[in-house]
Order: sequence, then structure tokens, then C-alpha cells
Amino acid sequence: MTFARIGFPEPPLSFPSVFSLLRGLTAACAFILLAAAPLAAQTAPAAEVRIEYGPAQPFSLDWLKARARDLAGQPHVAPVIADPAALDAIDYDAHWKIQFRKDHTIMAGPEAPVQFFHMNRYSRDPVRISMVSGNEAREVRYSASFFDMPEDSPAKKIEDHAAFAGFRVMRPDLKTDWISFLGASYYRTDGAEKQYGMSVRGLAINTGMAQPEEFPRFTEFYIAAGENGAAATIYALLDGPSVTGAYRFDAANGDGQVIEVSATLFFRNGVERLGIAPMTSMYWYSETNRNLAFDWRPEVHDSDGLAMLTGGGERIWRPLANPDRVVTSSFMDANPRGFGLMQRDRSFANYQDDGVFYNKRASVWIEPRGDWGPGQVQLVEIPTDDEIYDNIVAYWLPAKLPAAGEALEIGYRQVWGSGQPDVGALAHTVATRYGRGGVPGQPRPTDELKVQIDFSGAVLEGLGAADGVKPMVSAGAGVEVLRAAARPIVGTDDWRLSFDLKLKTDADTLDVRAYLDREGMPLTETWLGQVHPGLFGLSGAARAASN
Repeated sequence: MTFARIGFPEPPLSFPSVFSLLRGLTAACAFILLAAAPLAAQTAPAAEVRIEYGPAQPFSLDWLKARARDLAGQPHVAPVIADPAALDAIDYDAHWKIQFRKDHTIMAGPEAPVQFFHMNRYSRDPVRISMVSGNEAREVRYSASFFDMPEDSPAKKIEDHAAFAGFRVMRPDLKTDWISFLGASYYRTDGAEKQYGMSVRGLAINTGMAQPEEFPRFTEFYIAAGENGAAATIYALLDGPSVTGAYRFDAANGDGQVIEVSATLFFRNGVERLGIAPMTSMYWYSETNRNLAFDWRPEVHDSDGLAMLTGGGERIWRPLANPDRVVTSSFMDANPRGFGLMQRDRSFANYQDDGVFYNKRASVWIEPRGDWGPGQVQLVEIPTDDEIYDNIVAYWLPAKLPAAGEALEIGYRQVWGSGQPDVGALAHTVATRYGRGGVPGQPRPTDELKVQIDFSGAVLEGLGAADGVKPMVSAGAGVEVLRAAARPIVGTDDWRLSFDLKLKTDADTLDVRAYLDREGMPLTETWLGQVHPGLFGLSGAARAASN
């Protein structure tokens, strides 16, 4: 169930893996101006560049919604791959050699130069891309002239029936891209520190279940100049076996990216699990579970935790785990104020990777718009033994699932940055560590696990051991909390909460809740840890043998 990032196994057709090989393809220089001129003039670029457009057609978001509604009333038709063997030949190395031609860049607006991706083994489905000006759209006709490729490239065998696989929006200097759509409904931006990492999707269906996950895909894009501070407005048609949808993305690029997402979904069939605002990331190991990896780097992950701000105002931090089996965690809520996968640890010293810079990976924070009602944030964690797989998924699951024939409107703001936009006044978690329970110098018990949580924040500054800071720790049945203590970390204003968990049963999973309190008021966010004793040799047969 792991999602390929570099190895590219199927299923699914994974945007993260493909983008890892494509992100180095950059272009520079000449533009073809589109948005500044009427569409009739846009079909006549410079003489040496021939870009063909389809006929002008009326376009609006209402038109796209009507198209999605009509499609939902018809049986789903999967794309036909004309020459799968030829596409298979466009492997990792062959795709590296296919370069987008700089003189075929199309300007959707002054801050939105658009370039396209070629089809390949990992992005096999054709995508229609149109440019919007005013109330009209014209499809960009695929041509081999968009790409430079070696004479012996296997891509030349499909040129008579090839299509675009996706697109990216470049920065005005054309040296780097900042948002890219490629594969199913995947897309991503490079965040505040211009380093790609995790990705998001338009929709997730039946994720983490025993049955195969369904991957609806964006089949059509309509790209326009942005409005009200956005660099680009991107419309997309979603289509899959169970659902169709009309999407609008207003994407602003600055110190990170802010994307306003609106979607209308039409259901052909009912679904068992519907993921709204899904995020996909990678977590292999950190200071929390360093024992799981034999690797020279101290930590390897795109994200290190799930942050939540509940509808009731509670701030929650759930450190990510790399379990020994697929684990789905549900956090019940109503009208959540926000949630997201964060990369809080941004110190290079804690990664030591000067090739892919995990310390610069973007965090993604979701701020719902409108009434989302009751439901749950779900976190799916999948075992991994390498960094090449995306093994973390998080999304909102509404309590009431749409039935066949029903429609659903959703809207949210998506913030890509270096941290959580609304951190509040409470101190936040900066590290979670596990170790052997008990007291140094005394025999170590075989059924205890030590947990240490570090908190940082202005509210803790100046507080000392005599200021009434109390540890608040609770765990589920079958677990006893021992030696809970809180103290300031020497030489800093940070605090450390430490406790041992004594295991009374062979439970495979332990859920623990902890925070710091002073005079009946929380000083920190709530730490919700999920501990898997088996990973530390503390459950089942391993613990029985040690006893």
C-alpha cells in the first residue's frame, strides 16, 4: 500500500514519484503572451514557434459544474492507453532526456508562465489543457515541438497519438516552478523555502481500506490569469468511477503559497470513505524512532506530525509514526478550524542531508471554509523501510457520506509554508523521544517505556521548577503512567515532560494524552501520542520471552 516516489511501482500512478524526476527540468527565456491579448491573436506566436489552439469555446465555472454533473449521470469511461508498450519504454532515464522547450512557454498571466509534462511510463493518462481569456477557453493542441528529445527516444514512437500528462507554473524568471499538477489528482508546491516535499490531492476515496483505493483524476485543466492577488486561477475537471467534480484553485505565490480551493462534487456511486483536502507525505524515522533505521542521517521525513485546531479551540499535536502495520487513527470533531501535516523540525543539523534538504520541506495547513459539520480528521500511517515511499495520508472524513446521485460543495484554504500559520499562545511540541523505562542505576523493567516530550513557546519563558507547572498525562486501559515529571531544560526556556508507561497487557497500540498545566490552565498544546510497543520489543511474544 505504499505510494511510489522514485521506484514507481503501480498502483497508484503517483505524482510524487514522477515529480521527483521532473523537478530538475527547467527552462528559460522567451514567452508566448496569451492573457494580455485576445485569443484570436494568441494563435499567432513568433514565426519560429508554432503553437496550435483549438477553437474558442465559452467557459465559466458554472459551465464546468454542468459538465461534471452531466458526466456523473453517465457510466465512467476509463482512458484508453493506445500503446502501453511504447509508454513503458519511456522509463526514468528516458524521461530525464525529454526537455520542455523554453520558447514554447505560455503566459497565463504576468506571474504564471506555464509549461507542460510529457507522457511516460509513470504518467500514462492523457490530460487536456486549455488557456482561458475572459469568458473563452482554447485547448492547447499537443505537438512534439513542445519538447526536445534524443533521436532514439522511445517517446518518438507515440508522437502521432501522444498528449500532455500535466503542467507546472514557473516563476517569472523561468528558473524554477512553484506549483505542479501531475498524475491522478495530485499536485504540490515548493513552499516558502523552495523545496518540494509532500503533495496533496483533489480527493481521496477508500484510502487505507482492505479494498483497492480509488484514484479519480483531473482529466481537463483550464488555466487563467489570477485575480485578487492570485498568480493563477486553475480550473479542473475531476472524473473517476464513483465521482466527478468541478474544481477552482486560486493560487498565490509569495513567502510560500496560499491556494483557495473550491469544488463541487457529483457522485455516481456511494463511497465508504471520502477524504476531503487529502495530504500525502513521507515519514521514515526521526528522533522518536531512530532505532528503526540503519542510515547515516539522524532523521528522514517530509513531515513529522499532524497538527489540529478543533472546532472547540483545542490545539493538538500528533507525532507521526512508522508502525509495523497499516494504522488508521480517527480524531472526532465538528467544524474543525484547521489541520495539517507539519514539518516542524527545520534544523539542518537534525537531518544532515545537503542533497534533498528535508529541513526545508513545506508544511501544509488546511483552513475549512463554510460549515463542514461533524466528522473526523483521519490519519493513515503505512509501514516503510525507505524514504522513496509516501506512507502518510491525512484528510477530513465527513460523518454523512454522499449517496449516489447527490452533490457536495466544499471549500478550504491551503497554506504551504514553513510552519503552522495560526500557532496561538500555547507552547508547541518540538521533540518526542522514547527509551527504556525505569531509573538509571537500577534494574530496568522489561514492560516499561519512557516518553520524553519537549515543549517550546513564549508562555514558558521565565518559568522555573517552583512556579507550579504540572504534568498532565493519561493513557488507556491496560497502561499505568509512572514517574510523570515536568522541568525546564537547562540553559533554555523550553520544558520537558517525562513519564514511563507500564504495560499491563499485550496491546499492540497505546494512545496517550499529555500536556503541561499551571493553575488549571494549559500551557501547551495537547500531545496525542500513539505508541506501538512491538517496535521496541515490548509486546506480545517479545515481552513474554523477556519475562
